[in-house]
Amino acid sequence: MTENVHYRSGFLAVVGRPNVGKSTLINALMGTQIAITSSRPETTRKVIRAILTTEDYQIVLVDTPGIHRPRTLLGQRLNDMVDESLADADAVAFLLPANQEIGPGDRRILSRLRSQFSHKDEDGNWRWTKPVLGVLTKIDGLSRSELVEKLIEMDQFGNFTEIVPVSAKEYDNVEEVRSVFAQQMPEGPQMYPTEQVTEEGPEETIAELIRGAFLEQLDDELPHSLAVTVDGIEYPEEDDDAVGEGRAQVFASIYIERSSQKPIILGKGAANLVRVKKKLRTPINRIVGMKSTLTLHVKIAKDWQSDPKKLERLGFN
Repeated sequence: MTENVHYRSGFLAVVGRPNVGKSTLINALMGTQIAITSSRPETTRKVIRAILTTEDYQIVLVDTPGIHRPRTLLGQRLNDMVDESLADADAVAFLLPANQEIGPGDRRILSRLRSQFSHKDEDGNWRWTKPVLGVLTKIDGLSRSELVEKLIEMDQFGNFTEIVPVSAKEYDNVEEVRSVFAQQMPEGPQMYPTEQVTEEGPEETIAELIRGAFLEQLDDELPHSLAVTVDGIEYPEEDDDAVGEGRAQVFASIYIERSSQKPIILGKGAANLVRVKKKLRTPINRIVGMKSTLTLHVKIAKDWQSDPKKLERLGFN
């Protein structure tokens, strides 16, 4: 643990509409994949805490589901997760993509943040009670003059504590984002061991990796109906190399809402399952610390997105 008397540490919630680049930015800041990413909206379904540690600061980056108008009980649960994360945060990063206009969804989020973390001064201007940072994402397609225009538009829109542009995909200005985030953290001790990069356990991490792999694999309207749980990880006994050749056994369940979706998940001749297993072999081995075998079972949980008991069973409490 660090003994730096000017050390800074705290929680920073990353918010925005679905698909504005929250997970991509967090992975870039961390220098490794912590959160799954996809071009599909509403990829993030759980609050993921990535722990960024240096000699001078420790920032817990809280990757939140995209704030949206809920259409299902799951959607409402996701919005509730965001509210809880905001309440615990020392600062908030509000992401706005440079390749889209500011729209109604952004205004709803701004209104929500203002209701929680701001007040009007005697001149009628909004003042933040905790740092709310504007992050302009996906700037790689902008000219310098377009970038300046977007930054001015962002400032007028939110009167943010500070604004910083970034292209996480191209790793442009990522160091500056780290610096801006760190400056907004309160002084305090290191909260987590230096080597710890996430609060997620191996089961949760592997489940998210599996879901992310299927998001990339499937072109059909299936991802929102897809949930994954890891039911268990069995490690071999030290003196037992016979069973599974000394490999860890990872058992996971893939939940869908209708039996008609099962062929989409499996693919012809179970080709999709084979591809996912092959893609995840190395990252899962790294997580469990040895060679492993992944066993996938496809199960049906009818209308799970709107069923309270099924949501709870799948981890959406």
